[in-house]
Order: sequence, then structure tokens, then C-alpha cells
Amino acid sequence: MSRGRALARVMAGGNAVLAGLLAAGLLLAGCAGPAPVLPPEPQPAGPGVQLVTTPVPLDESDPARVSVDGFTYAGGLAISDPITNRVHGLSDIRVTEDGRLLAISDLGDRFEGTLQFDANHRLTGLTDGKVWPLTRPDGQPVQGKREGDAEGLAVLASGDRLVSFERDHRIWLYPADGGPPRVAPKPDNLFSENEGMEALTEYPSAGPDAYVVGSEEGESWLCHLASGCARFVNFNGPDLEFGLTAFAAFPDGSLVVVHRAFDPIRGARILVSIYAAAGLKAKAPQPIARMTLQGSLTRDNIEGVALLTSPTGGTRLLLMSDDNASPSQRTLLMAFDWTPRR
Repeated sequence: MSRGRALARVMAGGNAVLAGLLAAGLLLAGCAGPAPVLPPEPQPAGPGVQLVTTPVPLDESDPARVSVDGFTYAGGLAISDPITNRVHGLSDIRVTEDGRLLAISDLGDRFEGTLQFDANHRLTGLTDGKVWPLTRPDGQPVQGKREGDAEGLAVLASGDRLVSFERDHRIWLYPADGGPPRVAPKPDNLFSENEGMEALTEYPSAGPDAYVVGSEEGESWLCHLASGCARFVNFNGPDLEFGLTAFAAFPDGSLVVVHRAFDPIRGARILVSIYAAAGLKAKAPQPIARMTLQGSLTRDNIEGVALLTSPTGGTRLLLMSDDNASPSQRTLLMAFDWTPRR
């Protein structure tokens, strides 16, 4: 999320005071930006990056706290690579069966790392990090922000990966065998330049080639590789300041939906909602569970979510933040366990 987009949402919500404060912050931020940090010495060629992870509590004011809104915190990390300085802008994630974290970056990269857990199954580390450029259908790396602004990631049952892009709005399918990408169906919709297909998830309950696409405005579409896209459900935040950023699907068709808002007084505010599959048929679906991260709770610009099975057989959510390559933001990876009420 750019601060300019946050300003636009605050203004749309009618909050002139917050809009003025944010505009002033943007003006000051534009006067002097930090120069890119270069590695202190030559680095080996190749995709390897030197990750540094620092544990983060759920609540900085109460480090012993482990629960919020019926979700249990299962560990979190602030992630950086101060030597190689290549891990920034991570905007969506998935996790493989063998514990590899897959991510894409709005700087035109794809990232992988191995999740580490302790004896109590809490998230404690991320190792073996690697970064590669996303490629074009001609096999060459994507070039610049307009071509490389990747926002959503889905992994189909075939192993093929779908990536949605903003600015040059498109969805590309990257084959499981590593071949060049090809164009996949996208919604027939006019997206603004920097508010496009933020959310993307495979949707196996509707078929092996099915996926759901969501815009930052809250609209969504159910798509199939074979037949294109059709309107699905509107996932609106509680007010106009909240934009849709991420989806993750359960096998039965239930969905995790992430919204985020930002203003300079409250900072980022994050909503993580779970919608039951049956409830998605309603005109205005209501979540069966919702977690709010705000106040003293740890959070940043959350743009990615993935689902795992928790050690107790319940649901584990992983949340990832996009640091916008800004020194004032962090790349966070946070784990939460959730069990539906009986």
C-alpha cells in the first residue's frame, strides 16, 4: 500500500483532519528519501539471500498476551536481509506441503524460504531464503514497477502458479514445470492504476482450475482457466478507509479475507475475517470470525495470507506484510491459530 492510496481512502471516508495530516506527512516524506542501502562487500551471484529474523510479540504493551478475538498467536517474526537487501515488497504468500514459504513481490520478484517451528509448534524462523525475478512470456525478467507490480498469488492443484499484477492489469500463469508464463483469464473490469487485483486465491471447491480474484474496492470474481470470470461476492470493509488486500481459501469453499486501512494517527489497522462457504450465497455475507489488529498490537501493511493445519488439527493463518521498501515499515510474518466454535 502506498501512503498516497491511504490518503485517497481517508479523503473518501470524509475525514478531513486525518487527510490533512497524512498529506503533510507525504509532503515531508517527498523532500528527502533515503538512498538505497548497498551491500558492504560483493555478494555471490545467484538467488540466495541472507535472512535475519527477529521475534515479535502479539502486543508490545503486554508481551505475554497470546490471544485476540478468538485467535491464538503462534509466533511472529520481523524479517530483513541487511546484507543482500533484496527482500522487500512481499505482497502475497502460500505454503507448500513441505513447509516452504512462497511469496511474490510488487517489485517484480518471487521469494522462497523454509519455515522453522519450535517444539511447541510456534513460528521461530525463516531460513534458506532465495529470490528470483518474475519473468515475462519471452523468458526475460519483468522490467520496472509498471510491469512488475505483482500483488496476488495462487497455487492450483496442478502446481501451476497464478500471479495477478497491478498497473498493467493482468494475470499470468506460471507452469509447474518452470516454463514461461502465459496469460490467464482476468475480470472484465476497469481497474484504476494502483488499485487493481490485490487479492487472489486458488478455489478448489469450484474445480481444479478455479480461482477467486478480488479488487481493493472489495469486488470479487470467480474464475476458471477454461471459461473466464464471473461476478462473485462483494467483501466490503466496515468503512471506505478499508481496502481488500488478500484471500485464502479452505477446501470447502470458505474464505479468509484481509482488509487494511491506514492513517497517521492510528497507523495500520487490519481486519482478518473468515466467511463460511454457505454464507457466501447471501446478498451481504457476514463473517463467522473476525480478528482486528490495531492499537498496541503488532501489525504493518498486511497484504498476504496463507492457510496451514495447526498442530491440533485446526486452522493456522500466516499473515505477511509488505514493507513498501520503506525504512519506517517492516516485513512481518505472523502465525495465528483458529478453531471454529462448536
